[in-house]
Amino acid sequence: MRLTRRRLLSGAGAMLLFPGAGAARVPLTIIDGPAFGAAWRAALPAGPDAVAVGTALRAVVASVDGAMSPFRADSEIGRFNASDETGWIAVAAETCAVVTEALRVARLSGGAFDPTVGALVGRYGFGPIIRPSAGDHRDIAVGTAGIRKAQPSMTLDLCGIAKGHALDRMVAALDGMGLSDFLIELGGEVCGRGRHPSGRGWQVGIERPLPGELVFQRLVGLGGQALATSGDRINSYEVAGRRYGHIIDPAQGHPAAGALASVSVLAPEAITADALATALFAMGAEAGAAFSEGEAIAALFLLRDGGGIREITTGDFDAHILA
Repeated sequence: MRLTRRRLLSGAGAMLLFPGAGAARVPLTIIDGPAFGAAWRAALPAGPDAVAVGTALRAVVASVDGAMSPFRADSEIGRFNASDETGWIAVAAETCAVVTEALRVARLSGGAFDPTVGALVGRYGFGPIIRPSAGDHRDIAVGTAGIRKAQPSMTLDLCGIAKGHALDRMVAALDGMGLSDFLIELGGEVCGRGRHPSGRGWQVGIERPLPGELVFQRLVGLGGQALATSGDRINSYEVAGRRYGHIIDPAQGHPAAGALASVSVLAPEAITADALATALFAMGAEAGAAFSEGEAIAALFLLRDGGGIREITTGDFDAHILA
């Protein structure tokens, strides 16, 4: 699954996991691997069995990829997308759970997050789904052991939420191994538990979404939560002076456009943070910030403002900013 949509925090992981020469040196185990066209990295205090940890985390990535990748014809979602059947199609409980959360966020956001826009994503060159599709999230139903569509041509693209789900499962895998202190990053989405070996809480940097060298806009304390970022700095292109990004505004039927460069969301679960960050970016800065305030969502909006960046924070995001 090539979920290369949000790489905005990948540099933050490098800053945290590999301190510079002036930083205090503490024993830290780094385990990493490929995932969904990007990569994952876990930082833990020295001591755990790195081979066992790596095996467990790779198994999660393989499981999610095999179930939910729209790039794989043999995945559950791939088979669902290829089918013209409007009856129930059996899928694993994990896939049902992700579709359930996707539809919940779709309803909550008034359709700003919509897992049925994969055909539009593909039309603009950002995804594999090319068959024309009708309908929206209201035409998808999920049960205890399957999903179904109201119209034969409908497809599902879970790329805006499956990575968050995978991160949650990786966290659960580490919890299940009895590990209580770790930071794990998956393609730019981050979750921390416990404390850094130095004794402080886990901290991550949010990239300033401007061209040029990597610079961090903010340093954020996770406080045991997950952080997801959606933006258009990496996965976008320009034609005739207009910027086209991978995040679709379902209300307009084309990529979200405007001054908004990225949205970062803190939430107890990465699956929710992932979907909400996508929804807020699709809404745009003004509507997204108003929605976030109304729903008490902890979010950081970064807007292009001339040659610089302007910030809007909502919920209790300010309380997590360290610098």
